[in-house]
Amino acid sequence: MKNLRAAAVQFEHSPGDKAANFAKVTRFAKEAADRGVQLIAFPECCLTGYWFLRRLSRAQLEALAEPVFSGELSQALLSLSNETRMTIGAGLVEKTEEGQLHNTYVVAMPDGRMARHRKIHAFEHEAVSSGSEYTVFDTPHDCRVGVLICYDVNICENVRMTALKGAEVLLAPHQTGGCASINPNTMGLIERSVWDRRNLDPTAIEAELRGPKGRGWLMRWLPARAHDNGLFLIFSNGVGVDDDEVRTGNAMILDPYGRILAETCKAGDDMVIADLDASLIAESTGRRWIKTRRPELYQPLAVRTGLEQDTRAVRFDKKGI
Repeated sequence: MKNLRAAAVQFEHSPGDKAANFAKVTRFAKEAADRGVQLIAFPECCLTGYWFLRRLSRAQLEALAEPVFSGELSQALLSLSNETRMTIGAGLVEKTEEGQLHNTYVVAMPDGRMARHRKIHAFEHEAVSSGSEYTVFDTPHDCRVGVLICYDVNICENVRMTALKGAEVLLAPHQTGGCASINPNTMGLIERSVWDRRNLDPTAIEAELRGPKGRGWLMRWLPARAHDNGLFLIFSNGVGVDDDEVRTGNAMILDPYGRILAETCKAGDDMVIADLDASLIAESTGRRWIKTRRPELYQPLAVRTGLEQDTRAVRFDKKGI
């Protein structure tokens, strides 16, 4: 890997309004290009909208979805990548030739190549299928990039597998923070009125975004994913109203020691930029730990225990997230 300038974006998407959402992506991408960014990450499902998806019929969801890579949004993202000379990632709902639906993250590269990741732990709609592959690829900017979407990053094995496939940078697009839960030890809802009054009472909304429903929650586990695997992590997220929840933003970029290089707690659309020092990876704690692994001890990790459940069953049991 060579040194790289990267950006993470948070923005409030418009549900179902692909044109408006892509206009925001375009605006941020052009600003980032002017500031020398080479790799930029936008949030999960930011092009189609996210949490409202669960309220759609299958027919409505199929009408919103697009093929990847031939679809209109994918091709527009590729054109934007070529224009800005940046590698750009953004999320949408994909419809395959076989009629399957996926929560998919598309990455367009300025040399004309594209990659995609289908969320491994999908739960947004009963018609959305989970992917079954890890996604790691080389970019024209001389770095090896992996992608995991939201809940995928919660599972530590997913990040380790991505690192073992050589990822030096992990794109982690999310729609999280402010999630409904009756478990007081996890996140909780942010009152819509607090968001709506953000300009009149910025202290109140900032306390929510920085507190246990937002940044405080992320700090329990997100730095560990970067640190334990010796990789840079680019966390992009929605912010603001997302159906009946309020996303917390907290876009940030972390180094291979889990240290925050750049972050925002702004109650609104924003972008953070950081220079990634490639020399940090080789001797990072996580990379050294990976070298001392003893794979012969880990066979039980690939054996079912009987406790496994579908992500939807766990996500919606009302006891956690």
